[in-house]
Amino acid sequence: MIHHVWGLFTHPDQEWQEIRGEEESISHLYLTHILLLAAIPAISAFIGTSQVGWAIAEGPPVMLTEGSALSMAIMAYLAMLAGVAVMGSFIHWMARTYDASPSLTQCIVFAAYTATPLFVGGLAALYPHLWLGMIIGTLAICYTVYLLYVGIPPFMNISEDEGFMFSSSVLAVGLVVLVAIIASSVILWGLGVGPVYTN
Repeated sequence: MIHHVWGLFTHPDQEWQEIRGEEESISHLYLTHILLLAAIPAISAFIGTSQVGWAIAEGPPVMLTEGSALSMAIMAYLAMLAGVAVMGSFIHWMARTYDASPSLTQCIVFAAYTATPLFVGGLAALYPHLWLGMIIGTLAICYTVYLLYVGIPPFMNISEDEGFMFSSSVLAVGLVVLVAIIASSVILWGLGVGPVYTN
């Protein structure tokens, strides 16, 4: 797992070819990759919001109670795990349009490795500062989109032009999934599962 993560940051073209050639089960992928990497932003956010806090103007740091931070971290963790599965399923469904025939497992593998920069970028949540979060988040999103556009053609064995259209469709669905997760969060907050502050 770690060598693939490193390879995606140093030589993504070659790494996608290696990942494509491997046979990996969904359970093995989740146990060795997704469960671990998705924990990075969840644990970082728990520590950042319950132990470090964030400052508003010159006042004392604002923090969440540990119980509230834990419940929100768990919900975010589950949303990330589900998001990878949903994106992998969509990629599998969409592949038929481009005469590609990857398995569902391969598509979930692709979605998981594409999301790697987002998981690693979650380390920024250790220090919940607005500008730091925006800068790291923007860089992580940009590199995730780059991996998507670079990875689809070799992974699906399709042309660059088809890969561009395929990647654009996946990106659009990813945005819809993100909006759905945000909307679900707002609904849950409205039902009383929102953040609880220490002061």
